[in-house]
Amino acid sequence: MRNNEREKRMTYLEQAIGKGYATISGEGTRQRITYVAANHSERFSDPEEQVRSAYWAELIFRYGYEPSCIGVEVTVPDRTPKDAADLVVFLNDARTRPFAVIECKRDGVTDAEFGQAVEQACGNGTWAKFRAQYVGVVAGQTRRFLDYSGKYGVLEREANIIADLPRQYGRPEDWRFRKGTKDDIQGVSKETLIATIKKCHQTLWGGGRLSPPMAFGELCKLLFVKIQDERTARKNGQPYEFQIKTHEPARKLAERIKAIYEQARERDPQVFTDTIRIDDATLRILVSHMEAVSFSKTDLDTKGVAFEQFMDGFFKGDFGQYFTPREIIAFAVEMLSPKADDLVLDPACGSGGFLLFALDHLRREADDYYPDQKGDPQRGIDEGKDHYRYWHDFAERRLFGIEINDEIARVAKMNMILHDDGHSNIAGEDALDRPSAIRQRTANNGFKEAAFDLILTNPPFGSQVNLTERPYLSDFELGNQEDAKGTRKPRKTQKTEILFVERVYQFLKPGTGRAAVVLPDGILTNSSLQYVRDFLLERFQLLAVVSLPQTAFAHFGAGVKASLTFLRRRGEGERPRDSEAIFMAAPEKIGYDATGHKCANELPEVAHQYRVFEKDPRPFFV
Repeated sequence: MRNNEREKRMTYLEQAIGKGYATISGEGTRQRITYVAANHSERFSDPEEQVRSAYWAELIFRYGYEPSCIGVEVTVPDRTPKDAADLVVFLNDARTRPFAVIECKRDGVTDAEFGQAVEQACGNGTWAKFRAQYVGVVAGQTRRFLDYSGKYGVLEREANIIADLPRQYGRPEDWRFRKGTKDDIQGVSKETLIATIKKCHQTLWGGGRLSPPMAFGELCKLLFVKIQDERTARKNGQPYEFQIKTHEPARKLAERIKAIYEQARERDPQVFTDTIRIDDATLRILVSHMEAVSFSKTDLDTKGVAFEQFMDGFFKGDFGQYFTPREIIAFAVEMLSPKADDLVLDPACGSGGFLLFALDHLRREADDYYPDQKGDPQRGIDEGKDHYRYWHDFAERRLFGIEINDEIARVAKMNMILHDDGHSNIAGEDALDRPSAIRQRTANNGFKEAAFDLILTNPPFGSQVNLTERPYLSDFELGNQEDAKGTRKPRKTQKTEILFVERVYQFLKPGTGRAAVVLPDGILTNSSLQYVRDFLLERFQLLAVVSLPQTAFAHFGAGVKASLTFLRRRGEGERPRDSEAIFMAAPEKIGYDATGHKCANELPEVAHQYRVFEKDPRPFFV
């Protein structure tokens, strides 16, 4: 690899250390960084020091300032008690003429803490102190810079906001990020992406501005706008719209962001149905969190894990029913092994986990079939046509999801968009409603009975469907009962998980359609539910039952003992045979414990043993 290519892959701090501008010594918590030209040393493990050192190196290699002109921990003139500025860029090597004063904070500080840092930086950088021309606050990817070089007074905090610190003592540019230049937005690590999403949600939710689900919905709208802006065709050198512009009021920025959103909403009205409900000042803070991150150039695994880990926390407790742990999802997808021509449905899709893992399964298959066409967004390498079409056609045309909660349905759509699409077939509907009604309301004819090759789902447990509220209950065979004379009449109520068993049957293709369904063990064991088991065994071939530990869903606020059941819909006239064997397993460790911490995972071995069973199907227990 050539030196310039190697340097492109190195961080600014790594380049600074390589050139001897800084040194790292010691190990662990005793590790220290020394800024050679400033003759200053600090504990490197401190989160604020890591932010400062990274930005210090950026001042050298991105902004073009000499190390000798950058002061570290510079005493503030006339400050009592004694105070120091984190970084000061001077106009001369003697470091006597300040140009810019920068305060650095750990990534993830609250908006209030960031605001306090702005006041501290402005107090130190202006008037009777350093009298610098520019002031800035850096907290990871979140940054704010202010211009005090001309007409703005020391109390101004709004009209003098600029896009970025000037380069090499120049004037502020209108925009910080431009396509196809060294200032293009870049892909980020999983940790950075998680921190960015968390900061945005905290900004929206903090102080009770919005409820957690409403905050998450507004965040999804902004993610939608950000991705739409990245995908908009523009020439190299043209600026992105989703960023802060120099001397632009918050009102103007909000107008620009909302205009992008409304245009995208007109093209794709199924994703969001209402306007952005965020005030202008808050919206500017959110843009400052997100503007430096490229979702297009961040690889899919990073986006998937980051979004999933964030949702892991969000969907605990009251929202646990909408989230299935990735280990269980991955196992179910591995067991069913989707193919490119399969129609796949999750009628209780929640945040979209089963659908996304099915999509990732096809992506890996595309990598195997077209290894020379694999893309690398961080290096600017696009996928080849065949590779792209293989998985994208599957995402666009063959993945379907239904979710009764509108807010969570939008999360699922956003999750699909983050994974480069497949969101158009996510319906915010009650999957137990009449399929004809679902098709009519969604104008999507894909939701047909007897149409799907695979169904993967974790339906809601414990809820009751009431006949007076949901007349469709009488449509279900399991929504009716027979009296002693054999007369059929509707039940007044029925559990949702029981109705989902029948709905899965209705949506699967006769003879070949297969399903992976999480079911409470009561359906499989309670004597009062024998009629449900009779229905199940008459209509399905029971392929496998994998009993999950009691703690499988405890981390997400649900303690019901459940099993993953794997089913095949019988063909017309097909009856159960005595020779039908069932694969059974009861793994004790599934990759995480009751607290959500990682542990051993026996599920991959169970999947392997199931493959052995398929070749020689006879009674089998793991």
